[in-house]
This record gives sequence, structure tokens and C-alpha cells, in this order.
Amino acid sequence: MKTHIPILLILVFVCIVSCRKDRLDTDNDSKLTLARDSVRFDTVFTTAGSISKYFLIKNENRQKINISNLQLMGGAASAFKINADGSSGVQFSNIEIDGNDSLYIYVRVNVNPNAENQPFVIRDSIKIEWNGNTAFKQLEAWGQNANYIRSTRFQGNLIWNKTRPYVIMGGIIIDTNAVLTIQQGTRIYLNADAPFIVDGTLIINGTKNDSVVFQGNRLDEPYKDYPGAWPGMYFRGSSINNRLTYTYIKNAYQGIITEKPAANANPKLTLNNCVLDNIFDIGLFGINSSIVANNCLISNCGNNIALIYGGNYQFNHCTVVSTSNFFIQHKNPVLTATNFVRQNNQLFTAPLTAGFTNSILWGDEGLVDNEVAVQKEGADAATIVFTNVLFRAKTDPSFTTFTNVVRNSDPVFDSVDVAKRFYNFRLKTGSPAINKGTATSLLTDFDGLPRNGLPDLGCYEKQ
Repeated sequence: MKTHIPILLILVFVCIVSCRKDRLDTDNDSKLTLARDSVRFDTVFTTAGSISKYFLIKNENRQKINISNLQLMGGAASAFKINADGSSGVQFSNIEIDGNDSLYIYVRVNVNPNAENQPFVIRDSIKIEWNGNTAFKQLEAWGQNANYIRSTRFQGNLIWNKTRPYVIMGGIIIDTNAVLTIQQGTRIYLNADAPFIVDGTLIINGTKNDSVVFQGNRLDEPYKDYPGAWPGMYFRGSSINNRLTYTYIKNAYQGIITEKPAANANPKLTLNNCVLDNIFDIGLFGINSSIVANNCLISNCGNNIALIYGGNYQFNHCTVVSTSNFFIQHKNPVLTATNFVRQNNQLFTAPLTAGFTNSILWGDEGLVDNEVAVQKEGADAATIVFTNVLFRAKTDPSFTTFTNVVRNSDPVFDSVDVAKRFYNFRLKTGSPAINKGTATSLLTDFDGLPRNGLPDLGCYEKQ
């Protein structure tokens, strides 16, 4: 018998420990920990709903604790909905949390429209009661009324203004001969299934202090910074006379695509003081088309500029730059240009003319040796002209002529902090891009500041 006593003692000890853990703790001093003080939602468009957020109720005691009451204080009328212990409702009773375990509480919000044009705040709270204790979890969401557009083809002349943002789902088409004018300060939010297609004309009148912004409609963390959040903007064959001023296009799969030449003598697309940023694939994509870009920043794209199958392009005082980050690895040249395209094993060519003046073409070193790649096939010409351009390349691009260029000298941007997602591509004192430009008709920079004496390269003038 003596040989069995230790085993019996172990079994008794295990049984005692298990009983203690399963025993309900009713002590008033036993605490529950709420993982966060409040649950906050970023801007939620009315009627569009939101993703769920959650918080934890942690029982860090050895014994289980019974939550006698868990209640959404706004009741059934609240904009918030909760799910506790796998069930939806507004009030729950007798939910037990085992010792050293947690309970997930999921929260969702749906904001109903009202008469407000400006963002408004919605609040509620969840009351949690146990062992004579009471705690509250605060809920907060910013609501925004919006103009909702779903799978629509627009005809005639239309004007959008900044009174309320536009939320687009399913995509829109600006019909041939139609003109959409977007006034300063307007915000356009596009769903993942919503391309912005222009067969007619798009005029955007942003200003330095009140730009127009296109971005995905997921504004919650971490999705608000994801590239590829919406398809992009497409100017198709019949489109003419498009002009974008102080327009931000960000977080798209492809930023801007223009295809085929303009049907008149004007450029198919003119970009003045625009930003194309955080684009997953190609920031600016010209397919046998015509584009003029002045004082533009094209940054951190999978491929910043691609000009294929010929066309006519002019870039003046543009900063074209990519830095590898958490979302996009810089592994393609910032500029790719060809006079051809291959389709179904057939080669098609067209004349290519592209001029870059007072511009910067730069990317961080590591995966790309040459930030400019030019290719030519067939008899059609490919002519690239660099005039007062700073660029990085181990080998000069083919079919390119150079005047007063700066090769392989770091432009010394003001600040690049990948960890904090902070990019300031203005120039620091001592930058080799300062005073290296040639005089043009662009007398102010992206910030609206004067270009003094010999201008600097890129879209920003060092003051």
C-alpha cells in the first residue's frame, strides 16, 4: 500500500486544484480587465455599415467569474450592435468567464442618414456588471452622410461639389459627349468593385488649399492605407479634353490609365499639381495616348510611369520616386517606355515621343539598377528627351538624348520614414537638384511658391 500513497496524493492535489479553478469566484474584489477604454470607429458612411471591431473582457483570476449583466445602454434603437459569447442582442445575463480566460465582445455600427453635411459623432456604451462591480465600455463612431452612386452611366453636363462626399459602388461611366466637373474640396470614395471610367470629359478644379481626393471607401485601420483598394481611373478611346488640377489619387490598383490618342489637337489628359500615391500596380499608364503633367508627384507605386505602344507625353517639374515599404516593394523602374505592344504573339508599334524637363526620376537602391527602361521594336521611332533631369541608372537608357542631366546623385529629400509611413519629397539644403533647372512657363511649384532664379528640379522649389 505504501507504494501507492504518492500517486493518491497527486490525484487528490490535482482534484483540489481543478475544483478551485472551476469554483465560481463571487468576491467583490475580483477584477475583470477591459482591453481598451473605448471602441472607436473611423468615419462610417451612412447606410454603408462597418466592419466589426472587438474588445476583450479578461478574467485574470484563478477562478471563473460570472458576468451577471452585459447591456448595450442604447438598446435596440442604438446605431451599434453587439455580439457576446456567440450571440447577438442588446442585453445578456450570466456569462461565465473561466479563470485566466477572456470573452470576446464584437461591436458593429450602422449609421442612419440625417440632415447633416459635416461629419457627426455617435456614442453609446456597454455596461458590464459582476460581483457587485460595474464597468462601462464607451463606443464612438464618426458618421458621414454621402451621395451614393451604384453602377451608373452619366450623360449630359454634371457638377459635383464638396457639400457631401461621393461613395461609388459598382463603378461609374462618364458617357461619350458627357462632361463631369468636380469642384474643389470634393471627396470621392470608391469600393473595391468601382472603376471610374471616362468616355467623355472629366474636369477637376481642385486648389492648393482644397484639393479633390479619390481613394478607397475603407477608412478603418489598417485598410485605409492599403494599395489596391479600388480599381483606378480609366480614360478610354473616345475621351477628350480631360484636365485634373490639385487632384490626389491614392491607394488604387492602377492610378490613371489613358488609352488611344486624343480625337483633337489637345492632350487627352492634362495633370496640374496632382499626386498619384501608393498605387499597387502602375501609377500613370499611357497606352498610345497623350499626356501633359506639370508639377506632379508620382510616388511609391509598383511601377510609377509606364508609357507603352507609343504616344506623345510631356512631363515638366515632376517628382517620380519610389521607396520600398510594408505594402509595395520597389522592384520595377520608375519609368518604362516602349513604342510597341505584343498581343496574341503579334507585334504592334507606333511612334513614341516623351519629354522630361526639370524632373526627378529616383528610387531607393537594392532591387533596381536602372530607374529608366526604354525599349524599341520595328520601324516606328522612339524618342525620349531628358532636359535638366536627375535620374538614377547604372546604364543610360537607350533612345534617349540628354541635356544638363544629373546622374546618380541622391536628391536628398527632406524626410522618408517608412516605419511611420511619412514621406516628404521636398528638397533639403544641399540637394543636387537645387538650381539645376531651366526656365519654363511654370513660375510656381506644387505648393504655389515662386520658382526663383534657376528653378529646382522636381515639383517642389526649395525656399
